[in-house]
Formats: sequence, C-alpha cells, structure tokens
Amino acid sequence: MVFLSLNKKKGIFFLLFKYSPVQRNEISLNLQAFSIVNLFTLLIMKQNQIEELLNKREEARKGGGEDRIKSQHKKGKFTARERIEKVLDEGSFEEYDMFVTHRCTDFGLENEHYMGDGVVTGRGTIDGRVVFVFAQDFTVFGGSLSETFARKICKIMDQAVKVGAPVIGINDSGGARIQEGVNSLAGYAEIFMRNIAASGVVPQISAIFGPCAGGAVYSPALTDFVIMSEKTSYMFVTGPKVTKTVTGEDITTEDLGGATVHSTKSGVAHFRVVNEDEGLLMIRKLLSYLPQNNLEDAPQTECLDPIDRIEDALNEIIPANPNQPYDVKDVIYLVVDDHEFMEVHQHYAKNIVVGFARFNGISCGIVANQPNYLAGVLDIEASRKAARFVRFCDAFNIPIITLVDVPGFLPGSLQEYGGIIIHGAKLLFAYGEATVPKITITLRKSYGGAHDVMGCKQLRADINYAWPSAEIAVMGPKGAIEILEGKKISEIQDPREKVKYLNEKELEYKNKFANPYDAARYGFIDDVIEPRNTRFRIIRALQTLQTKKDSLPPKKHSNIPL
Repeated sequence: MVFLSLNKKKGIFFLLFKYSPVQRNEISLNLQAFSIVNLFTLLIMKQNQIEELLNKREEARKGGGEDRIKSQHKKGKFTARERIEKVLDEGSFEEYDMFVTHRCTDFGLENEHYMGDGVVTGRGTIDGRVVFVFAQDFTVFGGSLSETFARKICKIMDQAVKVGAPVIGINDSGGARIQEGVNSLAGYAEIFMRNIAASGVVPQISAIFGPCAGGAVYSPALTDFVIMSEKTSYMFVTGPKVTKTVTGEDITTEDLGGATVHSTKSGVAHFRVVNEDEGLLMIRKLLSYLPQNNLEDAPQTECLDPIDRIEDALNEIIPANPNQPYDVKDVIYLVVDDHEFMEVHQHYAKNIVVGFARFNGISCGIVANQPNYLAGVLDIEASRKAARFVRFCDAFNIPIITLVDVPGFLPGSLQEYGGIIIHGAKLLFAYGEATVPKITITLRKSYGGAHDVMGCKQLRADINYAWPSAEIAVMGPKGAIEILEGKKISEIQDPREKVKYLNEKELEYKNKFANPYDAARYGFIDDVIEPRNTRFRIIRALQTLQTKKDSLPPKKHSNIPL
C-alpha cells in the first residue's frame, strides 16, 4: 500500500511504503514506469477529483440554497431530501441523477442551473423492502417540471416496474416549467404513461405536501393512494384566479382544493394528515399491508393474537330494533389481529368502511356497510369508494372480507341524475371480476340489488357466512307488504283492522325472510355462525383459500362501467 503525507512546515513529501515481497516487486515495476514526480502528480490529481466530487454532492444537496430552504421550513414543510430520509430506512437511500441539469436556453434560464433540476430521485428500503422514490424540490424553480426533471422520474418508475418494487412520489411543485413550453407538457405525459403502465403491477403512493395544480394533478390521480397534509397542500386543475375570471366564483385555495375538500367531498385524497411527519409514517404503515408487486403476496407477519379468540360482545352488538344503528367498526376491531385496522378514505362516503387489517398475520382488505351513517345505504360515493378499493385488493392478491348490513340503494332524483346505476354497477363489476379469496359475512340487513352488489355467492364469493340476525330479502318487511298486499289493505276500512292486518303480514314476512335460513336452504349462505366465533371462522376460511386458483375468460381488458 502507498501512503502520501504532506508536511506543510518543511514542504517535504514523504512516501511511505508498507508492503509484502509481492507488493515490493509491483512497486518496483511502477517506479520504473513513472518518475516519483509523476506519481505525486497522479496522486494529487486523484485527491482533487475526490474533492470535486464531494463539493458537487454538497452543492446538489443544498437545492436552491440556504435561504429557500429556510423559507420552506418557515411554511412548516420539509425539503425534498429531508422527506426522503424520514420515509426510508436510515442510511438506505441511493440517489440517482444528482448531477442532472436542465437544457433550456430561453428566458434567461441558460444562466441559472441547479444540480438535480428540482427533483430528487432514487431507491431505498422501508422495513428492509426495496422501494423507489422521487421528491419534488420546491426550492429549485418552485419544483416546476422540466424535460430533464420528468426524465429522472420516468427512469426510476421504469426501474421499479422492472424489479417489481413500489413507487413513492412526494409532490410539492408549482406545475409545468413555463420556459420549456411543450417539452414540459411532454414530460408530464411521459410520467402519466408510466403511471398507467405500472398500475396493477407495483403499488404507487402519492404524498401531496405542497401545491399540485394543473396537469400535475393527474399523476397522483392515476396512483393507488393519495395522502394530503392539512393547510400546506392543495390540488386543483384550475386555480382560484382563473376560476373567478371564467365563472365569477370567488373561492380560496383551501376551499377549492385543500386536504379537507379532497378527503371529504371529492374523494381524491385517501388519507388526510395533520403534518408531513404523520404522512410519511402513514406511507410506511400502508406499505406494510401491501406486496412488492402483483406477482407476490403481502408479507405475512407473526401473529401472537389467538386465532380462536372468542368475542362475546359480538353476540350482543346487533340491536334488537332492526332500525337502530351501531358502529360496524366495533365489529371490525373485535375480529382483526390485535384490534388494528387501517381505514382508507375515512372521511369520505362514511356509509361504507374500507381499509386494511390482518387475520393471523395475513393482510386483508375489509369492506363493510356502516349502519351508523345513512343506515349503511349505498349511494354514488360509497359505490365508487368500495369499487376502487376492491379492484386494488384484487390487483395485488389481497383477500377481501365483506361485512354486510345494507338496506339498499339511496333513492331520489339526485342519485338517479348523478348516475347511481353506473356507479352501483362499478361495485358489482369489481366484486364479480375479483379472483382473490372473497369471504362475505351478512351481519343484519341485505336487501334488494344491494345484496347482489355486496359480494354475494353469485359474484363468485368463495365462502358466505351469516349471523343469526341476518335478513336477506328483496326489501324490508313494511315495503314488501305494501306491494304484496296493497289491494287488500286498501279494501280494509277500519283503521284498527288495517293496522292489525299490516302487523300480521309483516310478522309473517319477517318469519320467512328476516333470518338467514331461507338463503341457507338454497346454498347461498354456506353456514350460519355464532357471532362471537367470527374471527376464528374467517381465519379458517383464509387458510382453506390459500391455494385458490380462479381465472377470467381471455380478453384484452374488461370494459368497466365508468
């Protein structure tokens, strides 16, 4: 080995050799080929090259400079690299294209270059599993997208699909870089194409931690899950100023496209978080339920929660009055591993609940009607929400557990004009198309077309259970009797006799249909189970279905009602 030492006081170079006999021969040959002066020169050049590399890396890590970083922090926002460091395992990030710069020579940009060009890209690990990540850097040209910016993102997306690893995109951008014109627009389209190609192949998660406007919104919209932070993020196709100019509507940025709007009204955001720290932790938690790609299963964790845990509270959870509400999430928490449930779209379409949980360590998707909100009725928003979730689970080999308590579809002109027929058909289509293990448990009401939509046996549900409190029928007793006995009822003049007759017929209808046994008689219900054993029965069913194989007829792709 050769060591070079510089004594600044004496100005003398000392060449120290620590060598074996074999190394001594090699050194002798080297000294014959090069003079001592040349050797010193080469070593100094190498040292300068290393210093140049380190300096360039340090410059790139500063993004748009210290002042802009401080401005970012004052807004309660992290920088791009800080976000990546927080979401990935410590020390696992390997950056790509750190030295890329833009190529624009218009509008003075030829005089302003920043290494990385406004986006940080690379790979790392989360809980030891490989992921690819990009984070837009608002300190560089406001995070605006250029041709080279887009190419960096496309590169890591292409690699993610090749190796079968999730993609995390952290958005904080002012939109297209106007100075680059059509090149910037083409860059967006290239990213959109990658989003589409990766859909159903690898999980894609978008975090919105700043502005995301115009064409930029469509990339997150094409991904599987969108996370927005309160007060610091917004999404819209057209901003408040243009909105006012075109429509005359005066509206704030927050009211037009803030996290609250998109998590409650539009459904664009699946998760709303208080701050970026919470959002980055949520990404890690969400990925723990998901597989790396569509060819793998989600990681199975060790489960210390007994599979045969009995929950006596479930025997009493359904109210005696069929019109009295209860919280279906109480049922979910009692049957899943360690009472842990990660709800998706918590604030949107609350009449249906979707999310992830584990049963004996197996990651599952849960879809459940919520009697505590609008009686659990299905409407446009609930149908869209559940259909999207079911299709995601099916794409990534995640079994679907459905808990049914649905009185039907929400009636009214607003629903009909809004296309409830099409939107309800989406949920129907999603369940029918899904080939993953599907277990359906009817807790109470399952009426009319909503019964068919919620994972019934005819939509190829594998195992259908029912609680003794289940009511499976075309409609509720009162409405059914009014139709079946309408003529007879109208002929009864005495009000007391009419009430008596109605009560008798409703009781007759209840005795026939307000129980699960008629459906069980036809084999549409595989078994009527005691509620307190629900956890055990679900886990046993999942174990049985682990080797399930199901397929669809060959086709280019289906034409889901949109």
